[in-house]
Amino acid sequence: MKRAYNFGAGPSAIPTEVLEIAQKELLDYKESGISIMEASHRSKLYDSVHTSAIKHIRELYKLPDDFEVLFLQGGASMQFAMVPMNLYKGGCVQYVNTGVWSKKAIKEAKIQGITPQIVATSEASNFDSIPKINFDDDCDYTYITSNNTIYGTQYKEFPRTSSPLVVDASSDLFSYTIDWDRVDMLFGGAQKNAGLSGITIVIIRKNLLNRVKDSVPTMLRYKTYAESNSLFNTPPVFSIYILNLVLEWIESKGGIEAIDRLNKAKAKILYDTIDNSQGFYMCHAKKDSRSLMNVSFNIKNKNSQLETELLKEAETANMIGLKGHRSIGGLRASIYNAMTLEGVEALAKLMQDFAKKHA
Repeated sequence: MKRAYNFGAGPSAIPTEVLEIAQKELLDYKESGISIMEASHRSKLYDSVHTSAIKHIRELYKLPDDFEVLFLQGGASMQFAMVPMNLYKGGCVQYVNTGVWSKKAIKEAKIQGITPQIVATSEASNFDSIPKINFDDDCDYTYITSNNTIYGTQYKEFPRTSSPLVVDASSDLFSYTIDWDRVDMLFGGAQKNAGLSGITIVIIRKNLLNRVKDSVPTMLRYKTYAESNSLFNTPPVFSIYILNLVLEWIESKGGIEAIDRLNKAKAKILYDTIDNSQGFYMCHAKKDSRSLMNVSFNIKNKNSQLETELLKEAETANMIGLKGHRSIGGLRASIYNAMTLEGVEALAKLMQDFAKKHA
């Protein structure tokens, strides 16, 4: 069977090695006679998976002891509401608006009667860069989105803040090392870089857990998950199982440092193809803000006819998921951890040949 090169923005590619293990173990996990999907979340069989996933996260991220690792459901979208529910103390909160996902988070804060300070935005230039930021030192928390899938922008390093920094890292989890001195909470849905949809990873500093008010429902408190080892109710067992396999795969590749080097090499191939096309391709993001995960681009003059033709040629060549987000159009290659160097090289060759043919 020939697998497609999946450049989709999410749900996205999962390492072939992970899928092969899951396929082999699907009916009979560890000679238990049942699938892991059938195992009780209170059983020793599942506990080994749950414990292993948390352990791998701590080791791969070199996580300090004063952080909790939590498994939640509801995706990153649930976190847009849970962050203010759990961290707002009645003071100011500040958000950096870098696109659709940060705007959705701002909206959820407003629904709760909070008026966020928008300390920086690149909206005037259609979110083509990470803006320069001036933070207030005395806020309940500061909120950023580390990577913007639609616009192809990404922070090169997290800012230093005096207020607790919250990072939505849904689209670049486990792709670079993190300076935990700068971060107080980091979260992300797994379906772009860490496995399947259905599991959201929350890494939070322990001293933030007691901020939550008694009026917040039990299942919407981070403290509930911390006190129960994320087993207060039935967790998404199969999604955590796949997450654990993906983390083991990252470890087998040399860890996050090695993955980061590979991601930079993949991104360079595509950005060089765009930059060396004599204007045939145009990158949406400014050079100093370009994402290593999502390469958003257009064909000159935003020629939709040629873009459609390139998409058709790509599909014929077994490459899928390259259509840009509906809000900005164009094309987008998502090159998450699981995308191979071979796949990126194949796409670059296709783009180069297409440009020569239509220049």
